[in-house]
Amino acid sequence: MYDVKSLKADDFINHEEILETLEYAEQNKHNKALIEEILEKASPKKTGRGVECVGLSHREASVLLACDIPEMNKKIEELAREIKQAFYGDRIVMFAPLYLSNYCVNKCVYCPYHMQNKEIPRKKLTQDEVRDEVIALQDMGHKRLAIESGEDPVNNPIEYILDCIKTIYSIKHKNGAIRRVNVNIAATTVENYRKLKEAGIGTYILFQETYHRESYEVLHPAGPKHNYAYHTEAMDRAMDGGIDDVGLGVLFGLDKYRYEFAGLLMHAEHLEAVHGVGPHTISVPRLRRASDIDPNVFDNGIDDDTFAKIVACIRIAVPYTGMIISTRESEACRAKVIGLGVSQISGGSRTSVGGYAGYSSEERPHDTEQFDVSDQRTLDEVVKWLMDSGYIPSFCTACYREGRTGDRFMALCKVGQIQNCCHPNALLTLQEYLQDYASPETKKVGEALIDREIQNVPDPKRREKALEYLRKIRDGERDFRF
Repeated sequence: MYDVKSLKADDFINHEEILETLEYAEQNKHNKALIEEILEKASPKKTGRGVECVGLSHREASVLLACDIPEMNKKIEELAREIKQAFYGDRIVMFAPLYLSNYCVNKCVYCPYHMQNKEIPRKKLTQDEVRDEVIALQDMGHKRLAIESGEDPVNNPIEYILDCIKTIYSIKHKNGAIRRVNVNIAATTVENYRKLKEAGIGTYILFQETYHRESYEVLHPAGPKHNYAYHTEAMDRAMDGGIDDVGLGVLFGLDKYRYEFAGLLMHAEHLEAVHGVGPHTISVPRLRRASDIDPNVFDNGIDDDTFAKIVACIRIAVPYTGMIISTRESEACRAKVIGLGVSQISGGSRTSVGGYAGYSSEERPHDTEQFDVSDQRTLDEVVKWLMDSGYIPSFCTACYREGRTGDRFMALCKVGQIQNCCHPNALLTLQEYLQDYASPETKKVGEALIDREIQNVPDPKRREKALEYLRKIRDGERDFRF
């Protein structure tokens, strides 16, 4: 039986409820009156506190996803853009993945790190190598990392992950510093989540891969990850361990996308109902080619237009949640979905263990890559591209460092007030990037953007303070924030 507040995976991600939802969506995909009613419900409303959006249930959002009325699909896209602008403005947060180890004891059939793959060399970074990787990332300009590791209790125990986090935070190179470490590692215990929280992580990220239990167990035939319930209930344990920012995601292409979409939103609803805080982020990766992995073997791939509509519908359903897209996607695809709802992107990414240190921006090691990188531009090229496209690249980590996480972040975000901090913080961190790392051409574009955008800070006192901070950054000082 479906129970959004249950702590059992089969109750809050209930198979029968998803099937009924998909049937309801199919029956109403031509129901123009209902679709207009759903869009009206989801539209931003101005209040005395700011802008509010109620979001949508998984069933309502599934109707929008199924809709095949061209004029309604245009309205869905327009609403997604409106909501994105209301909550995130033109800011795009930048990050990079850091792969620590590809040792893994699981047999996931879609991942090249599976234990039976003999094509790839196994590698685990030493702390000295972690240091080298971090310095290379700092020299690019990154301030926010997402660390990744295979699941292996011998080679990658929690103590190793904690040591890596400590090393990352300890490195101050020139003007560089990693100010936020997000963690994407296998489902673990409440005790281990508590240790991650104490280590000062930002968001704990765990992709569900697929919410279809039968498919999940086939795709994960052996290893700890085979346990569907333990994996699906991980976010509840993470929150019990004190981590109040968690990130959801599915790997689109493993199962039917409408099933995954409904399951993903049901998971978000569950976290909100039980913990009072929905997911801090939702990631939308698609299956990609890798060592001994052929994506064409899977028959649930989705085209770019369908992918863009998924992003738009997620943005409408959970307006307060950040959305992440990686370099799995091409430049053209990333350009389209950024406008529809994506708020965080990676730049200059390497998906191999030890892929940054010792390599030029043009070189790219492939022997330990987790997946093919479609967007292979440097961070500087991505930053300039964003600015040329009208966006503000942000390296901000202020909310995490000021304690604006979990329900404190959501209380501000849900009424659009978080922009009072985020907009000037984005400009300050962009100025740091321009001073320390940008090419001359990128710096010229960025300086003009900052001079223009600083005038859009509505509060005069905050605007004046931001101008003061910008002057100090240009004079060599660093790390100011609101």
